[in-house]
Amino acid sequence: MRDRRPLPTSPGFWRSPVRGSWFTSVLGLVLLAGITVLFVTGLLSYAAYNPNLSPVNDQTPGKGLLGFYLFAWPTHPHWLYRLTQGVHVTLGITLIPVLLAKLWSVVPRLFALPPVRSVTHALERLSLLLLVGGGLFEFTTGVLNIQLDYVFPGSFYPLHFYGAWVFFAAFVAHAALKTPAAVRTVRRMRAGGEEEGDLVAPRPAPPTVSRRGALWLVGGGSLLLFVTSAGRSFDGLLRQTALLTPHGGAEPGSGPGGFQVNKTAAYAGITPAETRADTWRLTVTGRTGTVRLTRADLERMALHSAALPIACVEGWSTSDQWWRGVRLRDLAALVGHGDPPDVLVESLQAHGAFRRAALRADQVGDPRSLLALYVNGEDLTPDHGHPARVIVPAAPGVLNTKWVARLTFGELR
Repeated sequence: MRDRRPLPTSPGFWRSPVRGSWFTSVLGLVLLAGITVLFVTGLLSYAAYNPNLSPVNDQTPGKGLLGFYLFAWPTHPHWLYRLTQGVHVTLGITLIPVLLAKLWSVVPRLFALPPVRSVTHALERLSLLLLVGGGLFEFTTGVLNIQLDYVFPGSFYPLHFYGAWVFFAAFVAHAALKTPAAVRTVRRMRAGGEEEGDLVAPRPAPPTVSRRGALWLVGGGSLLLFVTSAGRSFDGLLRQTALLTPHGGAEPGSGPGGFQVNKTAAYAGITPAETRADTWRLTVTGRTGTVRLTRADLERMALHSAALPIACVEGWSTSDQWWRGVRLRDLAALVGHGDPPDVLVESLQAHGAFRRAALRADQVGDPRSLLALYVNGEDLTPDHGHPARVIVPAAPGVLNTKWVARLTFGELR
């Protein structure tokens, strides 16, 4: 008679000698720190989008109390969003091997019988469903967004927003229950204690790697992802190390306009006929009415310069570029606003979520906030927003609207 292989519900099915409370606890403590940073930087990213300027910038349906506005996102230092979003995305990618190893380490518990032993146990398993499902959803949609691969239904912004709250609520509950035990396990093992717990295989297979070796393997995977993705936050040689991102691995070009773009003019549906000097006009509306300006009119106004980066929600950014154009607060004054108000910026772009974007009064009033006409001493290229684009310190790239057609000061609709 042949021996029957144990079912996954049998402890004998899971024979890896690597599994155990120490291995799981170490991974859990790493995730405790890393996911906390991810959530905080995610909230900062939410604040940077000016969600109080609804319904223009934030169209998340029914967000209620979850959409609380932390604070008015500052314009100082000018590299703030570049830092916070770079940390958010790079750390998320780096934690993927840790998350997968943690899920692998506890998979026997998924098949433990009976599936529900009490009401308390049922609630715990439900929280784990939200924790595991929410974690996989957030990491998966985040990676797909970085790759500009929108295969999921609906908009990334509200999906990731609600997914984050579900995941983090379950994560906090799980951490409150498990962190004390994880800390005790790590301390006991450091003191020379024996491995114990329901994750230890009763009949372990011959070891091919030690638990510490497995941790080094996970750490090596995280390091590999870090060095092949972090470079997209820089220009020059470091960008060529970002092999796993769509905005890395190769230089975007040369010359004054040779820095990274997210969407080209062709992708956005911008035609040369729309941006010719004899056809393009900027419509500026405010308290005293409406004026229409040609590119030549703008060039005759007082021009100012600012060194600012472009930083995108996907985590990539450029080094500081030298922009030159008309201050937004001067355009506000042109239509009767001595004190800069909020502004609605509209693009020639025919499609896309941010063909309309709003900026707060303090962003408009910052002397470095420009309607840029030039970059690095030359006219804007079509892909960088010719004939005019907004550039604001510390703002997400999508709020630095390209191919600007209209500015409406003081009234957001």
